[in-house]
Amino acid sequence: MRLGDILNDSLIKIPLVQTAKNDVIAEMVDLVLTTGKITDRKAVLEAVLEREKMMSTGIGNSVAIPHGKSPAAEELVVALGITAGDIDFEALDGKPVRIVFLLVGPEKASSLHIKMLSRISRLLNQAAFRRKIIDVKTPADALQIIREEEKHLES
Repeated sequence: MRLGDILNDSLIKIPLVQTAKNDVIAEMVDLVLTTGKITDRKAVLEAVLEREKMMSTGIGNSVAIPHGKSPAAEELVVALGITAGDIDFEALDGKPVRIVFLLVGPEKASSLHIKMLSRISRLLNQAAFRRKIIDVKTPADALQIIREEEKHLES
């Protein structure tokens, strides 16, 4: 499954308004809630924040991938947020974050959840791709860049 197949314009927010880690996560959960892809904001937010307590999902290179599993999500959902400025996400490399992908799915979708985390990590491993995403102005442009990069990776 491709990231570009799961994402749509309503699951992309540019720029994110919040400037603190937990507030950014809450803003991303709220974004997903508005699409009807989750049924319980509190349950999803708690699941993601619990996962975050184990170890920061700020993976480095300006990227964070907060994620969690909850029965409030019937299927895997992915959202993308681009911050207006640097956010301290307690990232593994100690550097601020600008790109935030939120993944939420049901317990039964563990395999797909792991595959999507891996796919996002692989895409964001490329500096040129990260720069393009950080500079994007609209959700439609972000989606186009993601889909083009996925085609490139698969060829």
